[in-house]
Amino acid sequence: MKKYICIHGHFYQPPRENPWLEAITHQESAYPFHDWNERIHAECYAPNTQARILDEKGLVAERVNNYSSISFDFGPTLLSWMESKAPDTYQAVLDADKISQEKFSGHGSAMAQCYSHMIMPLANSKDKYTQVYWGIRDFEFRFKRLPEGMWLPETAVDLETLQIMADLGIRFTILAPHQAGRPSDHGRQNGQLDINQPYSVSLGAGKSINIFFYNGALSQSMAFENILQDGKCFAEKLMHTDNNGGPQLLSVATDGETYGHHHKFGDMALAFALKYIENQMDARLTNFAEYLEKFPPEGEIEIIEKTSWSCAHGVERWSSHCGCETGGHHGWNQKWRAPLRQALDWLRGRSNSIFEEAGKDLFKDPWAARNRYIDVRINRYDRDTFWAEQCQSKLEESEKVVMLKLLELQSNLMFMYTSCGWFFNDISGIETEQILLYAGKAIQLAEELSGEVLEPHFLELLELAESNIPEKGNGSQIYINVTKKARMDFQV
Repeated sequence: MKKYICIHGHFYQPPRENPWLEAITHQESAYPFHDWNERIHAECYAPNTQARILDEKGLVAERVNNYSSISFDFGPTLLSWMESKAPDTYQAVLDADKISQEKFSGHGSAMAQCYSHMIMPLANSKDKYTQVYWGIRDFEFRFKRLPEGMWLPETAVDLETLQIMADLGIRFTILAPHQAGRPSDHGRQNGQLDINQPYSVSLGAGKSINIFFYNGALSQSMAFENILQDGKCFAEKLMHTDNNGGPQLLSVATDGETYGHHHKFGDMALAFALKYIENQMDARLTNFAEYLEKFPPEGEIEIIEKTSWSCAHGVERWSSHCGCETGGHHGWNQKWRAPLRQALDWLRGRSNSIFEEAGKDLFKDPWAARNRYIDVRINRYDRDTFWAEQCQSKLEESEKVVMLKLLELQSNLMFMYTSCGWFFNDISGIETEQILLYAGKAIQLAEELSGEVLEPHFLELLELAESNIPEKGNGSQIYINVTKKARMDFQV
């Protein structure tokens, strides 16, 4: 068999919890649902566990778990929400990975994801490591195996992140074709990148990581055109691609929400296409890990650092007014992005100093303790076990409180860099309000731990981030409004 097909879904929602309540409050824009997690779950995540395939009379002939036949990654914080609020769907996702191992030569289709969807090339080295480590540990806890692949948020890539991933046992990731640099002689077709084969990226010291490049044109048509209106048409699009004469992988990658949320009945189109392909003799469904085992890379490639799949200017969408936006608002700009990041960077820097100073006499190694804190967050370790491993000596209860505050400070500092905070058109959007809530919680904890007053300077920096909506004012005003409401909700 020469042709292999892999459909990847990146399933993700930003964390939405009020950090004081640790629960999601009512989001009016998600009407008629309580919040956006509930809405998208009803439109996409749940339907894909029992996707309908209709017969010629339009009656339901079969229900299938789409996740078992595709490649996928789920955001760890989304899975955490799902475990509590949608346990049947959560279990179906876990079961799908087990089923996929039976289908694909022992290789599960689930991939890990960097924990809080931070744009990795813009992160500092310590945050990069923790994001990868937490993503792996969370995956291992839920899927009961180590991940072979890891999804990079927005496919934003740099060599340092790839090095960390490889050091922690990750074998591959997925990038867009335009993120490919210079390939070796092998793998060129008429001087061009061969996206139907994996490549190896050298990381020095004899280490490397494997890269798959998805079909960009076909993936774009799936996400933004009408290809999912007809499951058979979708399947034939996947199958009828040029064959180079040898084994080849046709892979596509989109947001998983494409299948049902962005495109109504997209889950049904996907189910039909998967069934149609399974019944063909000249094509076979696979996942990236299985294909990598069957056909290891023969060529090497360089990657273009600080690039992503959703910004034509590299990773500027998360730091500047680069021109990338979601449309619909004539005359708006995103000049607020730079001062927002500068304000958060200042807060992170000051808070990290507080963390190190307060933690040096409590933790054996404050940063190692932060990394291992994921085991407490996912209830893998009880706190007493964690204290015994990470503290320098037997702790008083008051010291345990300080250590817990220090670690929660770090959690909130990382959550405030969730990529959605910069992705959309205005600083007043709910996604940016959410990361400001995490900043507010981080400020509260840092001030309690240090006795310093940090918020006034933070507000000064945010004043430079002006909203496109005059009545919203600037980042400082938005921060005050959203954090005040969140704290009132907590007090009630």
